[in-house]
Amino acid sequence: MRNHPQFKAYLALACVCIFWGTTYLGIRVALESFSPVALMAIRYTISGGVMLIVARAMGVHLPHGRELWQTALYGVFALGIGTGTLSWAELTIPSGLAALFCTTSPFWMVGIESLRHEGEPLHAPTILGMLVGLGGVLFLVARTAFTSSGSTPGTTTAMVTAFTLLQLGLGAWALGSILQRKQASRAHPFVSGAVQQLATGLLFLIATLVFHPRMTWSPRGIGAVAYLAMFGGIVGYSAFVYSMANLPIAIASLYNYVNPLVAVALGWLFFREPFGVRECMAMAMIFIGVAIVKRQSVAVQKLGADRAAESGQYGE
Repeated sequence: MRNHPQFKAYLALACVCIFWGTTYLGIRVALESFSPVALMAIRYTISGGVMLIVARAMGVHLPHGRELWQTALYGVFALGIGTGTLSWAELTIPSGLAALFCTTSPFWMVGIESLRHEGEPLHAPTILGMLVGLGGVLFLVARTAFTSSGSTPGTTTAMVTAFTLLQLGLGAWALGSILQRKQASRAHPFVSGAVQQLATGLLFLIATLVFHPRMTWSPRGIGAVAYLAMFGGIVGYSAFVYSMANLPIAIASLYNYVNPLVAVALGWLFFREPFGVRECMAMAMIFIGVAIVKRQSVAVQKLGADRAAESGQYGE
């Protein structure tokens, strides 16, 4: 197996599938000690700073001027708003449910891409896949928010609010990712990701200094933040870049399917977050919709469409 020419690439993909799936639980644990603002500030300042230090030591090209500011801005959209809304959402909903809500990310990608002047328009199979996935999400929301035993108007409102917030975050993530992908840049994607993470961390650090959000420096909270910075940002993103560069896009983007499974399993294992037959049915509907969209994207790529149109996430 180790003699396989793509062994390292597949190993990197496995790291992405596992580590990015665990970040949902990591966020939930970190939120016990830190507010979402403080969490974003600490984890991304650390991960972005370390990655840039490594890049500088290796002597690779670092963006500057307009390229630097644009990369930072796109990072604030993709990571600041995208992951920031996830942190806020996990204050009120289980980490596994948040992961399932985030499976709609490919729909936002193809939808926003289709709005570009030179973007690939939506085709009938793509629209069908998006509708199937949307049906699964609505089934999941309806089942969890309105039919769960012991549900109250307050929990229902929190559920719907979290879902809406996450969809807005995914839209911002898709927009920032697409803008970054279309940017003319000499910097390696690893370096661009480092700039985006550090810019996001510094922005939230300013907010932390101004608003003095909740921070409790407990060993459990510090460990969770360190884990997110290391395995969500540094290791996870590096593995993602490597797998995307060495594997077909249709294979490299399989993490979209695996991450929610890991998140749901860990949420149930550590916090006994509810997950039953109906949640499985909703997950299956969402995955079928994503598969249809990805299949159509692969077909378009074979006709010469932009190779990166299918995925642009920078990690959780």
